[in-house]
This record gives sequence, C-alpha cells and structure tokens, in this order.
Amino acid sequence: MADNMKLKIVAPERIFYEGDTSFLEFTTTEGEMGIYPQHIPLTAIIAPGVLKIHEGDTVKEAALMSGFVQILKDSVTILAESVEWPEEIDINRAKEAEIRARRRIDDEDGIDMDRAELALKRALIRQNLTRI
Repeated sequence: MADNMKLKIVAPERIFYEGDTSFLEFTTTEGEMGIYPQHIPLTAIIAPGVLKIHEGDTVKEAALMSGFVQILKDSVTILAESVEWPEEIDINRAKEAEIRARRRIDDEDGIDMDRAELALKRALIRQNLTRI
C-alpha cells in the first residue's frame, strides 16, 4: 500500500489545501468516511463536519460545511462550498449564528426547519473546532 495520497481542496475563493496525506476523515451525507491511499474510486456529497487531514504524526483540522469529493486510488479532490481553518473562524459570529438558529427552531412558525437545523449544526461545528 502506498504511504500517501495527493489531496487538493478547492474553495470558491482559493485553493484551501494542496499536499500529501496518509489518511483523511470527513462527513458525507451517508455518514463518516475515512480514506487511505489506494481507496476504491468513488464520489460523495459532503455534509457539515470536521475535516481531519493526517500528515504523518500531525493532524490538521478544518470546518468543512458542504461540497463534493472525488476519490481515486492515489488522489482525493474536494470541491468545498465552505471550508475554514480554526484560526479563520470568527467565534462571536458563530455564537450569534447559534442563537439565531435556536430562536428560529423554537419559533417554528413559517420557517424551514431543515435550514434552521443545518444553520445550528454549522454554528456548533465552528464553535467546537475553535475550542480544540
């Protein structure tokens, strides 16, 4: 088995990450995924969660909110709608987003509950990632 695979994460405004990784963890609409080199080829839809990039003995974490992933034997490409390193997260904004989402969920009148719950999940992921 190869030791590493190429990883490229593209966000709308920049190349978020480009390098080698020995293992990759993220959340899809079907559940948690862990990818090693030589994984079977597939594509998946990304769901909000924490992205973990293993580089040898270190693990880099980021908030990955949505997008698509293409997995090939020796490379992984993520097209991210939204992805942030912990130091890029505005914790006050995340707390305010949590408050707004909880109010919308509690109100329930005329709101899109799925959208409100997704907003709450994103706010909590951002807050939890900055507490590491």
